[in-house]
Amino acid sequence: MRHLTLVLLLTILIHQGCLHFHVEAGDGFIRARGVQFLLNGSPYYANGFNAYWLMYTASDPSQRSKVSAAFREAASHGLTVARTWAFSDGGYSPLQYSPGSYNEQMFKGLDFVIAEARRYGIKLILSLANNYDSFGGKKQYVNWARSRGQYLTSDDDFFRHPVVKGYYKNHIKTVLYRYNSFTGIHYKDDPTIMAWELMNEPRCTSDPSGRTIQAWITEMASFVKSIDRNHLLEAGLEGFYGPSTPQRNRLNPGLKIGTDFIANNRIPGIDFATAHAYPDQWLSSSSDQSQLSFLNNWLDTHIQDAQNILRKPILIAEFGKSWKDPGFSTYQRDLVFNTVYYKIYSSAKRGGAAAGGLFWQLLTEGMGNFRDGYEVVLGQPSSTANVIAQQAHKLNQIRKIFLRMRNVERWKRARAARAKRGRWQGGNKGKRIGN
Repeated sequence: MRHLTLVLLLTILIHQGCLHFHVEAGDGFIRARGVQFLLNGSPYYANGFNAYWLMYTASDPSQRSKVSAAFREAASHGLTVARTWAFSDGGYSPLQYSPGSYNEQMFKGLDFVIAEARRYGIKLILSLANNYDSFGGKKQYVNWARSRGQYLTSDDDFFRHPVVKGYYKNHIKTVLYRYNSFTGIHYKDDPTIMAWELMNEPRCTSDPSGRTIQAWITEMASFVKSIDRNHLLEAGLEGFYGPSTPQRNRLNPGLKIGTDFIANNRIPGIDFATAHAYPDQWLSSSSDQSQLSFLNNWLDTHIQDAQNILRKPILIAEFGKSWKDPGFSTYQRDLVFNTVYYKIYSSAKRGGAAAGGLFWQLLTEGMGNFRDGYEVVLGQPSSTANVIAQQAHKLNQIRKIFLRMRNVERWKRARAARAKRGRWQGGNKGKRIGN
């Protein structure tokens, strides 16, 4: 009965012109059209996970089975997208030793990740830099410039200084032009990659006006698109509101970090919006009920703004609840997951802007060193794993119904075209054509 109701709702939306089908070449790239993602012309929902560790783990051939296991378990639970790092700058076992100098063994690890994701039918969002010090981050880029004689006073000079921006652009170019040693496909031409992310959670606290981040995203989005028009691009934002919408600032959890959800996502070249959701971190001294109330508000407002103001899809690109929180229970974690998933499903079934969610983070067996409190191991039966699988099933039902509707539309158009051709031929029967 529930599926019948959904079919009727989607039928009404189609006839009212709220949903449009596009016939596109089946090249396997995810596109953004209006507030929806499309794959080969059909709506696509990014239900998935974060696994920042994939490249690092795969750089050791003896550990690659963990990457394969993670993708296998994810696919068996209906997950379709993984977000991971395409950076590791300086320090121990990096991808980039120094500006322009790369570790081939680490790059082969990323090659393997992409090839294995392809094998399991999982799309990837690859992040190109980190705001934080782990895996190098913007601090490492600034230190590289300092070591070469540049006078820089802040890690936020990553966003401003031409030399540092040049290092970052070179990294973008190196990753996008990378030839995959497993698949034989350049990254910029590989539909396994869903999107590029400019930076994991960019922040510029030295300029709360937001102008610095706005200028940086504008410049870097243009640069990425000058190389690669195939892939989607997002900025990596957490979703904090800024000066362009002062009436929304009360929703922020007391952080002023120099980003602006509306202005940043309006930039040409940014194809979809992102928001992260960590009420257990942002409101750590509040009750579970207060955190849940914040989460509901946070999600509702961002989905509405993506729909009505940005007119772009939105991905809840990180969310979770840590077992390290005082008074943690699996029930409370499931409540967080169910809240996020319900908001996404409610929007998606109406053809809305919520295009998916990626929980933080997926691990597999034998990865105790990577446990951070937020991990989900799908190979171990749990109520959370069931919640994740149920969401995948529900979004897949919407996709199937859309696909059925699209096929009906195609059949109607073909029938109309045949009828028109028949009338034309009948009208010209017996008439002399030509000289």
